[in-house]
Amino acid sequence: MSRCPIFTRVANFCRKVLNRDEAVSADDTEVAPMTIIPRDRHNISRKDISENALKVLYRLNKAGFEAYLVGGGVRDLLLNKKPKDFDVTTNATPDEMRKLFRNCRLVGRRFRLAHVMFGPETIEVATFRGHHEAEQEGISSQRGQNGMLLRDNIFGSIEDDAQRRDLTINSLYYSVADFTVRDYVGGLQDLQQGVIRMIGDPETRYREDPVRMLRVIRFAAKLDMSIAAETAEPLPRLATLLNDVPPARMFEETLKLLQAGYGYATYLKLREYQLFQPLFPLINRFFTAEGNTSMERMLVQVLKNTDMRIHNNMRVNPAFLFSAMFWYPLIETAQRISQEGGLAWFDAFALATNDVLDEACRALAIPKRLTSLVRDIWQLQLRMSRRQGKRAWKLMEHPKFRAAYDLLALRAEVEGNAEMKRLTEWWGEFQAAAPPHQKEMLNNLGDDPAPRSRARRPRKRAPRRDPS
Repeated sequence: MSRCPIFTRVANFCRKVLNRDEAVSADDTEVAPMTIIPRDRHNISRKDISENALKVLYRLNKAGFEAYLVGGGVRDLLLNKKPKDFDVTTNATPDEMRKLFRNCRLVGRRFRLAHVMFGPETIEVATFRGHHEAEQEGISSQRGQNGMLLRDNIFGSIEDDAQRRDLTINSLYYSVADFTVRDYVGGLQDLQQGVIRMIGDPETRYREDPVRMLRVIRFAAKLDMSIAAETAEPLPRLATLLNDVPPARMFEETLKLLQAGYGYATYLKLREYQLFQPLFPLINRFFTAEGNTSMERMLVQVLKNTDMRIHNNMRVNPAFLFSAMFWYPLIETAQRISQEGGLAWFDAFALATNDVLDEACRALAIPKRLTSLVRDIWQLQLRMSRRQGKRAWKLMEHPKFRAAYDLLALRAEVEGNAEMKRLTEWWGEFQAAAPPHQKEMLNNLGDDPAPRSRARRPRKRAPRRDPS
């Protein structure tokens, strides 16, 4: 197995860059020089890298392959953040990876990747990507009519790979062979200046994969960085390309956007660059110029609450997020159905639930396990005011009672409704009270004001006793 030594490849690439600079100088095209940052000029230490990622890197190097830590792991280490995961890139092909690691499985059709499994931790390894135009025996890239890449398993060099990544700040490479960081696209400067910049022509890259537009927004919000002008300009124009992305993938991307601890900042940027509509077309129809409706206040508050829970290491459930985000479109739809069809509120509410969830799932393939929970949370809103007798205790036994209570509290907060606030306070006290006090609270409610679905059956009278 013959492999070109690393430093020979670096020297050849430097010569290539110099020749390219001379060739294109007449066109005033600027090519970022490749930069090697030695160990004493960066803060990355192996003690901050996953042991399993290091095992993969060392074994690949020992077998004669090039291997680098790449992407978000390198970016976060340079920012003194703890990486969520560690990705590796190499010139070993997926089949060579499978032979080298017994605990390896190959995944993906659009991009062929190797997953090296270490118990609960998975190290993702990708082969250096080549240019789409390159031809390799038996391997090709496929594009749709709109320019979207449908399949792409063209392999290349590390220089090609750096150009094929999406953002400059995610195209930084760390080597355990010499402990250097390699930058081929000016990513280190952008990282230091706090700039999100797409590699290559942004419009072409967005057409190849429209989800890249969402990644630009996500990283700008997460890292509190600005978006370079040329990277931002096509976003509103190309927003409709997201309609071509499979709804299942859009659902996964939406969770990354709104449930990563920076949901509110992400929401603002999605609105700013007109990318919110392809994700939530139903909600988008209810936005107003003033931005002060109950629905708009609900969106802001539920996203801020979600961010706070995540930063406090508390659990979050996307079902609750969706139940809050779609609550007011649900109410508007139920009111329209009730008025147009002359239906009772309960029946109109049930039909509206189906309509709203069906439309939401056309854009985002929300799994049934989540839509079922959303339905439960919504249905419980209709029961929260009916507390007499044993109803309150039965309601508290429902698995989604706490989520329903939290939604009730959010509604009371954004609407400023005094009656709803009193109901929220009552349930808050009832949950924390001892059983004797709970019974007293129920006795103080008086008669049940809620309408009954059936007429009360007359009680059977005891037979009269014969006075004789």
